[in-house]
Amino acid sequence: MKAKPEIIYGLHAVEAALKYQPADVLEIWQDTQRQDDRIQNIVTLAKKAGVSINRTNRETLDEQSRGQRHQGVSASVRPGKAGTEKDLDNILQQQDSPFFLILDSVQDPHNLGACLRSADGAGVHAVIVPKDRAAGLTATVRKVACGAAESVPLIQVTNLARTLKDLKKQGVWLVGLAGEGTQSLYECDLKGPLAIIMGAEGEGLRRLTRESCDFLVKIPMTGRVESLNVSVATGVSLFEAVRQRNNG
Repeated sequence: MKAKPEIIYGLHAVEAALKYQPADVLEIWQDTQRQDDRIQNIVTLAKKAGVSINRTNRETLDEQSRGQRHQGVSASVRPGKAGTEKDLDNILQQQDSPFFLILDSVQDPHNLGACLRSADGAGVHAVIVPKDRAAGLTATVRKVACGAAESVPLIQVTNLARTLKDLKKQGVWLVGLAGEGTQSLYECDLKGPLAIIMGAEGEGLRRLTRESCDFLVKIPMTGRVESLNVSVATGVSLFEAVRQRNNG
């Protein structure tokens, strides 16, 4: 059965779709009251890609985005398609020092979108998630990711434990973030082939995932809060790795 098109909205999401995946953009809706440079850039990209533009009112866009902040533009696109184990193998072959983010059953699309955005900023080669019990490439994810959903490969794997085992065979070090970690994130060597693994909201890393890690580390907390939101912790961890890898 052919998947139905979905609506994405917001300047970053629509612009990124037109830049990186123009063939997947079916049509665009533009608020006639918005005529600034950002909108005009999207109009230019749409015309270049041969995508039709529907000029409409804010009320129509409000309805399409279900009251979310659309910034005067939305687009009908083919559903986002995640990569597979084969795509992951290709990335491993292309990179001398691969850098991955693995999300173990993160189900909140806002968290996945925010993690993709941090991954893009940190230069991560791919974000790896399990197929089951995890968020996929929805319109909300693409909106929150602000274009990163189009620039960072999202790889969905059937068996995460098996994928972790395969990564270790390829020489990738697995560093998991866990409250019970005995080592500080800042004490761990994050240079070289690396996968940083984050657990699900509230539950953390699953047992098999935790047991697969080469190191379990924690982010030192000095206040009353015991832990950070998964997307915030992801940003902290990724950019500590960036700092070390750049200095190394």
